[in-house]
Amino acid sequence: MPNSANAAVPRPRIFLIHATPLAIAPIADSFARLWPAAELCNLLDDSLSADLAKTGQLDAAMMRRFLTLATYARDAGATGILFTCSAFGPAIEACRSALPLPLLKPNEAMIDEALAQGGTIGLLATFAPSLASMEQEFAERAAALGVRAHLVLRAVPGAFQALQRGDAAGHDAAIAHEAAALAGCDRICFAQFSMSSAANAAATASGRPVLTTPDSAVQRLRELLAGG
Repeated sequence: MPNSANAAVPRPRIFLIHATPLAIAPIADSFARLWPAAELCNLLDDSLSADLAKTGQLDAAMMRRFLTLATYARDAGATGILFTCSAFGPAIEACRSALPLPLLKPNEAMIDEALAQGGTIGLLATFAPSLASMEQEFAERAAALGVRAHLVLRAVPGAFQALQRGDAAGHDAAIAHEAAALAGCDRICFAQFSMSSAANAAATASGRPVLTTPDSAVQRLRELLAGG
């Protein structure tokens, strides 16, 4: 019989649930750098972002769609789930309440990291509907930790559309320009996974540290599962 000490350790199976294909490459890059042992499985429904932009609200039907996606991931053997779109916080919370496995909202690890460092936080988003839900997440988490969240919110016009056209350079330049224009901030947080390619340019242009959701999320999920 094989020696159990030499048996292969099962790889943690992480399901990534996306509302835009633009989030797939950034989170894959973060896993490759920070947790290469994880097995990644991608679920994409890009109608979610389009429908939210049209309606402007998370209705009951969309909440059910999120639960359907998360339940599918669980039934497919997920050991953890990470959502990658920041505009759907309440729907993701509902999934977490319903499913007994590690499940992360895209922003929560970065929010904790930013609040722990204190000061005023500049929050940039290329998908404007993300700002309202993220502001609420910051406020709720700050209240739970007994601290204050000092935020400066800014949407980056045209950046998301540039990335959709395949203009990565234009996307990054727009974000860097907006980061440089932020006043009175100690650090900058990005609201979208798809923004992470602009982190270095934004840090250089603004002279301030930049936190990205993919890196913070991967590190937190790895800690939760004690993997790698």
